[in-house]
Amino acid sequence: MSAPSPADFARRLRGREQLLGYWVACDNPVGTERLAGLGYDYIGVDGQHGVMHQPGWQSAMMAVDARGRAAGVIRVPSADPVVIGTALDTGARGVIVPMIETPEEVLTAVRACRHRPDGRRSLSGPVRAEIRLGGVPADIDRQVACVVMIETESALESIDSICATPGLDAVYVGPADLSVALGARYFGDPRTATALETALERIVVAAEHADLACGIHCLDGESAAKRLAQGFTFATVSSDITHLQQVALEHLEAARARTTP
Repeated sequence: MSAPSPADFARRLRGREQLLGYWVACDNPVGTERLAGLGYDYIGVDGQHGVMHQPGWQSAMMAVDARGRAAGVIRVPSADPVVIGTALDTGARGVIVPMIETPEEVLTAVRACRHRPDGRRSLSGPVRAEIRLGGVPADIDRQVACVVMIETESALESIDSICATPGLDAVYVGPADLSVALGARYFGDPRTATALETALERIVVAAEHADLACGIHCLDGESAAKRLAQGFTFATVSSDITHLQQVALEHLEAARARTTP
C-alpha cells in the first residue's frame, strides 16, 4: 500500500482518520522542509502567534510540499475572508481559524474556503494554489479543509450548533485559551484540570455526533497519543520553537554537568 499523499489530507480528515501533525512557528523554510519529511500527516504553520507572518506563508508551503509527504495548513489570524483567501492562494491544504465563537462566524470561514455556489472564495488564477490544486473550483474545494478552533466559553456553549454547520470539516481545541476561559490563571493550572477534561469530552462527543473531525494541540507525543485514544481524530505535537529551546537547554545542561568541577 502506498503512503498517503498530501492531496488526500482533506479526505482523510473528513473521514475521521487518525492524523498526527507538527506545529511550525519559526520563519525557517529550511527547517520546515526537514520537518515535513519526518512522517507527520500535516504541518501546521502559525500565522497567528508565531514569528512567521504573511510573507512567509508561501515559503513555508513550498518547503512542506518539497518533501511530498505532509500536507501544509495555515492558522490564519482571524476569520477575515480576505486573510483566509490569501492563505489558500499559497497552496495550503487547509486553514485553521482561531477564536471562533458562533455558528455565524463558522459559516463566514466556511464560505471563505469554498467557491460559488457553496461559498464566496474567488478563483485565484495563476498563483501557487492553481499549481498544487488545479483550476476547477469543485476539485479545489474537495482538497481544502476548513478547521475552526474551540477556545472560548462561547464556543463551548455553542459546540453542537458549531459542529452542525454545513461545510465545516473539523473543530480544533486550543487548550491554553480554553483553560483560561474556564478560569485557569495559566495553562496547566490544576484548579481547572477537571473542568478542562469535562469540556474536552463534551467537544469530542459533539464532533462525533456530527461526524466531524476533532483535533487538539498537545505539548508532546505522549499527550497526543492519549488524546487520540480518548476520541480525538487528529493531534498536533508541540512546535519547532519550543523544541529548539528544549533541546538546546538539555545539551547546555549536559555539557555543563560534565565540565563543572
